[in-house]
Amino acid sequence: MHTKTTGLEALLPASLQGSDLLRQALTHRSAGQCHNERLEYLGDSALNFIVADHLFALRPQAPEGELSRLRAALVNQDSLARIARDQGMGTLLSLGDGERKSGGHRRDSILADALEAVIGAVYLATDFATTRDFVLRLYQQRFATLPSAEALKDPKTRLQEWLQRKSLDIPSYQVLEVTGKPHDQHFKAACHIKSCNISVIGEGSSRRRAEQAAAVKAFAALTHSEEPQFG
Repeated sequence: MHTKTTGLEALLPASLQGSDLLRQALTHRSAGQCHNERLEYLGDSALNFIVADHLFALRPQAPEGELSRLRAALVNQDSLARIARDQGMGTLLSLGDGERKSGGHRRDSILADALEAVIGAVYLATDFATTRDFVLRLYQQRFATLPSAEALKDPKTRLQEWLQRKSLDIPSYQVLEVTGKPHDQHFKAACHIKSCNISVIGEGSSRRRAEQAAAVKAFAALTHSEEPQFG
């Protein structure tokens, strides 16, 4: 049992703190039947709308595509998991024995889902205005440092566009190796650019992440840069 108040707990409305609803939001399905999946569904919908609405106000001149990419970058699993870690959520999760022993309190998917469930719980325990305030406080730093439109493009897209501008072959990708248990896999993928005689390997916890990592390395090799220009 934790004794130190986490960042998340400090942000929660008083009506939710210590409640059965909050306990459910922080309970993974491996820990019992009263788990957080329904709350996750509700929180995901509320989060997407709140973030979309706030971005619409922050970037009045931004086209739809840029707003969509910004929202996706803010509400994807990676971003949610980082916010959950920043708020100390790992210590609050209720997990089954298997998930706990395998490090489930550190797993991106579990942290991200739990944060969405907490947002859903805030909505049920209070109202939309309170939920919006809660989400905006969670995202305060990220809204203050929004990336540029170009930086929003993922590494594979930016690499391909760079090659096309120079009339060079577009890259091909190949998964070389998948290791680990189904819930905790590790991927190795290669990025090949035939006309440039470049073949590099990236690694990550999913096929997408491994290919993105390879794209970053390929761009660095193409530009002879020690520091990747994107990532």
